[in-house]
Amino acid sequence: MSSSIESYQRLAARSVEGEQARDVASALEAEVISLFDELRPRLLRYTLSCGLTSGDGEEIVQEAFIALVRHLQLGKPRNNLRGWLFRVAHNLALKRLSENGRRREVAAGIDEAERHVDQNPNPEEHATFSQQRARLLAALQALPDQDQRCLRLRAEGLRYREIALVLGISLGSVSASLTRSLARLGRVSER
Repeated sequence: MSSSIESYQRLAARSVEGEQARDVASALEAEVISLFDELRPRLLRYTLSCGLTSGDGEEIVQEAFIALVRHLQLGKPRNNLRGWLFRVAHNLALKRLSENGRRREVAAGIDEAERHVDQNPNPEEHATFSQQRARLLAALQALPDQDQRCLRLRAEGLRYREIALVLGISLGSVSASLTRSLARLGRVSER
């Protein structure tokens, strides 16, 4: 009789453990979905600004979130998951670029849809805008890669500390890079 009570107790304990595991998995899934909804467009824009095609960018974003699920399932640290995701996407993008042997295309973070928006400016406004855009893109392209990456990550809303984590550089380097880059772009836009 005592063995059947012990069996019942073990079965009940397994049932409770199973429910707890399902609750943890459900919470993990909700957290990842929330992060995906919040960060997917930003991560995609960042990967595209690195010179990846939209298909490669989508794959990198998916791989980054798969890595996030594994990271969380292993019980690894949860602090600054946003920065962690950008770091993973950054590393995967660089790896994909080197694997493909592609030279970085200048996307400058501009969506394909944004390139084709027609707001019907008059010819003079159009010419002025085109010249200023060309100067800014040329100035952006002339910036060192690290400065470009800092600008793109800042444009995606990352804080200086997160940018430093993503790029593996010091906080002071991020600050100096952004200050230098913004000053250069500001001088170009004043012309």
